[in-house]
Amino acid sequence: MNSFRRTLSPANHDHSYQNGTGFSSQSDKFLPNGNSKHFPSSTHLPFLFNAVNLVYRKGWRRSVCWCLFFFLIGCVFGITPFGRIDTDIQAKDFAFPKLKPPHVNLQFDDQIVTSVSFGVNTRLQEQKEVTDLIEPLKQLIVVTPTYNRGFQAYFLNRLGQVLRLVKPPLVWVVVEEKAASFETAEILRKTGVMYRHMVCTLNSSNVKDRGIHQRNAALEHIERHKLDGIVFFADDDNVYTLELFESLRTIRRFGTWPVAMLAQSKNKAILEGPVCNSSQVIGWHTIEKSKRLRRFHVNMSGFAFNSTILWDPKRWGRPFSNPIRQLDTVKEGFQETTFIEQVLEDESQMEGILPDCSRIINWHLHLDIGNLVYPKGWLVEKNLEVTLPIK
Repeated sequence: MNSFRRTLSPANHDHSYQNGTGFSSQSDKFLPNGNSKHFPSSTHLPFLFNAVNLVYRKGWRRSVCWCLFFFLIGCVFGITPFGRIDTDIQAKDFAFPKLKPPHVNLQFDDQIVTSVSFGVNTRLQEQKEVTDLIEPLKQLIVVTPTYNRGFQAYFLNRLGQVLRLVKPPLVWVVVEEKAASFETAEILRKTGVMYRHMVCTLNSSNVKDRGIHQRNAALEHIERHKLDGIVFFADDDNVYTLELFESLRTIRRFGTWPVAMLAQSKNKAILEGPVCNSSQVIGWHTIEKSKRLRRFHVNMSGFAFNSTILWDPKRWGRPFSNPIRQLDTVKEGFQETTFIEQVLEDESQMEGILPDCSRIINWHLHLDIGNLVYPKGWLVEKNLEVTLPIK
């Protein structure tokens, strides 16, 4: 195969390299030793031109040299100040201009616009407006005396589950006799209700209503710690509705309502409590003749009152500041009326709960189980006897 080889031009062979100055090109005009008149010498950058001239003599490629040259030129010009920097900067230089709305002169002939109402109003907006107007809920202080008996766990669990459904704030004051039992404390912890477990050390064996001293211990606790709320005596063997606890928060001073009870014969139910015209108490309803001598015909679980009556008598204009307590020296069935007589003067200071006191919202059952006590720890010590074996 033929090969073609390009020979050097004679013009390039005839260059003379005497004294090492025979190399010449068009770029010599940019060098400081050249004869170019297009790039005047600078007193600031002599070392740059000398460096470039040295690179050319060493024989490096032309493109790399030019790239380095212009890079150094850019760095020098980038760090050289060409103007004056004003360092006197004041806060007013950054202030926004004051914007004033244009003056508008509105004139109405005969009408004054006080509000603008849109035709569309959603239920969510209405609920939000109602929520903003609702005051914080009053605290309920539920006082429950309890003692060791066969149905105690059933009663406490039932009442605890009802209180668990009541909206907070609510505190359950449970008072035991002599000592706090582990079984009662365990039941209270599992209910999920905020509670205070107390003990009454007074002997109640000689009192017909053994809950008198326990309620007084709770009243003393409320008065000493100045608990603010609505006090309600809720015996553990009664049955209560959620509507009752919701209605208690409407009480300002003293509220009352009728209570359904089993008669002593256990064969019929009777009602006892106030007769109301709207929320005004206008009379009383009772069947038992032995209780007609009472001033107020109401059951222990048929009234509630503001706790500030106990520790702030001046607010309610009470003429005396003696502690308000239940009396253990009166006949059975008169504890309620003697207690209420210490709280208020007459029916005009009472409030009937629910319209016309027409709803039955709790029941008093009079369950009597004698002296039966619950087993320790609610555990059966021995297995039950098998009466029907598996075949």
